[in-house]
Amino acid sequence: MPRVLVVRGHQATPWDLRQWEALPDRFDVAYLRSAANGWDVGSVALEAVPVRTRRDRLPKGRLGDVATLLAGDAYGAGADEAYAAADVVHAEELAYWFAADAARAKEHHGFKLVQTVWETLPMLRTYRRGASAKLRHEVLAATDLFMPATERARIGLLLEGVPEEKIAVCAPGIDVDRFAAASVPATPPAEHTIVAPGRLVWEKGQHDAIRALALLHRGIVTLPDGTPARPHLKIVGVGPEDGRLRAHAQELGLGEAVTIGAVPYDDMPGVFAGASALLLGSQSSALGGRHPFDVPRAFWEEQFGFVFVEAMAAGLDIVATTNGAIPEVLQGQGTLVPAGDYIGMARALAAGALSRPPGTRVAYPAELLQHYSVGAFADRLAGAYDRVLTGSH
Repeated sequence: MPRVLVVRGHQATPWDLRQWEALPDRFDVAYLRSAANGWDVGSVALEAVPVRTRRDRLPKGRLGDVATLLAGDAYGAGADEAYAAADVVHAEELAYWFAADAARAKEHHGFKLVQTVWETLPMLRTYRRGASAKLRHEVLAATDLFMPATERARIGLLLEGVPEEKIAVCAPGIDVDRFAAASVPATPPAEHTIVAPGRLVWEKGQHDAIRALALLHRGIVTLPDGTPARPHLKIVGVGPEDGRLRAHAQELGLGEAVTIGAVPYDDMPGVFAGASALLLGSQSSALGGRHPFDVPRAFWEEQFGFVFVEAMAAGLDIVATTNGAIPEVLQGQGTLVPAGDYIGMARALAAGALSRPPGTRVAYPAELLQHYSVGAFADRLAGAYDRVLTGSH
């Protein structure tokens, strides 16, 4: 069978890698696992190839992170042998160090190079730092097929200069049945829980979720019958905004109503099962060029969001913003409000999930869930690999 090597730098995640578990009857799949990888991928049923990176030789913590940013990262021991054995290498994005590492290795080893692209903002060279611009050039030149996760990402690639014949949209997939099976707990929840998963960074908008909760608890926004709602907010994730989010909840009088912390990915179906709604307040993030070595740029907006598909499979009501690719992913499902509209979030929750008994499920179109299933993703992926290996279009 053809050998596929998945390359994700230090960003290998269980929800991403598990999509390849549906391919073993058609492809031999492995992935590079660095010592500095940021997620626990021990439960992933794929061959893990341990590799060294430049980051591994530097001190742990922020000092090492800064040094890596300045020096640039790269694969070392173990990667060359893995590249040599691969027929297809599958990396991601235009300007990640590991995507460029694979692009350089392609010239020596001759594998086919595929890139998943989540990024929806076409920054080209102008709105990238010098190092990122160089990486982008290497990736664009060497990649055989780009696989954007959304139509929005596809359009961005066209503006980046990628020929249309080298693009194939490939929406990700999840284990729909696993999330659906956990959608109804044996004992219905006694109170409403709103779950807000995501990295604890400003652009994920958890601060707006806390503000929406405050409006509900204080009765500033009420249920349709005029009574207040006092749900619990469960923020799932880790990141640099942890302390500020906790402080914001405390100063709004919500210390007991908000919990913040990481949850293993395998436990997420149970989290959704005990919730009444998913709330995601994504907003674009930008920098304004505050020093002479930076450039002003908007560098992130919501791209795909596995949590939307997981929530639909679990039958959760969804309230989210219109940021980035969210409307495309939901395809008319859920309730959308403008980014930053915490008042609209509170009103949508009060009119929807919180007006029904805790844990009430919502039905989503079966064909939409099938489109986002891991089986459908595997078919799309296999077709793409066959395309690059045979040279067909």
